[in-house]
Amino acid sequence: MKPKIFERLKKELPKITTNVSLKNYTTFRIGGKAKYFFLAKTKKDLISALKIAKRLKLSFYILGGGSKLLVSDKGFDGLVIKVQNTEFKVQNYEIFIEAGFLLERLTKIAVDNNLTGIEWAAGIPGTVGGAIRGNAGAWKKSMADIIKEVEVFDLKSQKILTFSNKKCEFNYRTSIFKKNKNLVILSSKINLKRGSKRKSESQMKKYLDYRKEHHPLKFPTAGSIFENIYFNGKSKRGKQKIATGKIIGECGLAGKKIGNVKISEKHSNFIINLGDGKAKDVKKLIKLVKEKVKKKFGITLKEEIQEL
Repeated sequence: MKPKIFERLKKELPKITTNVSLKNYTTFRIGGKAKYFFLAKTKKDLISALKIAKRLKLSFYILGGGSKLLVSDKGFDGLVIKVQNTEFKVQNYEIFIEAGFLLERLTKIAVDNNLTGIEWAAGIPGTVGGAIRGNAGAWKKSMADIIKEVEVFDLKSQKILTFSNKKCEFNYRTSIFKKNKNLVILSSKINLKRGSKRKSESQMKKYLDYRKEHHPLKFPTAGSIFENIYFNGKSKRGKQKIATGKIIGECGLAGKKIGNVKISEKHSNFIINLGDGKAKDVKKLIKLVKEKVKKKFGITLKEEIQEL
């Protein structure tokens, strides 16, 4: 650790810590330590951390809920900024929500206010900011359907900007924010419709029951490892879809284990951590799956998770 860098970080971010285990901040429960770690509890905290990281030319990573993330066993040699800004406000059919707010908690707030349109997110881990960045979705719905605008901090211009839904460039499991690291999500406005709390709760229960039945929820995972596959020139939200879990299963890989991680028998697009799993073994399983699927079906799988 370079003392001068830490001294400068400490001066502007008094609550910064060092050598923090990242596995405790991911749903996979895998990964090494962050050299520097900072909890950004407000929008001001987040912007301050980003500015000093840029001034010091320090590598940084914005950490949300820690889902869809595989942290290296070696950890991260830079600054990890854990987003925890959670202010929100409900006004008519809109919800103003900050990036660190949990997506699952947002579904409850919407339902409690008789708003509908986000029931599909029941049971999806992670923060609102992360969900926007990766255009999280389920049941043929996604964040793109409910986002009105997104407030971001542009590291390049050092300005706060507002992006309309169209400017977010949403597509299947991606957005402009995933493509451009300079754009860091601060907050957003969610646009919903007037609904019935009873009907919404009933719908959410169906989604949650489905997840309990079909997903390996008793083990730490990063969620779906690979994107689903779409054919025939359809848009990535079109009808020509093949579930990746199904073809991985058809390759006979369900239950395949390396080290303390294995492909779930319950859903083959999930890799589960059996306890003290290693990122290196997850990568081996990912490589094996891609090779087997390519050989059997001629399909090149694309990872949905991100590596750090």
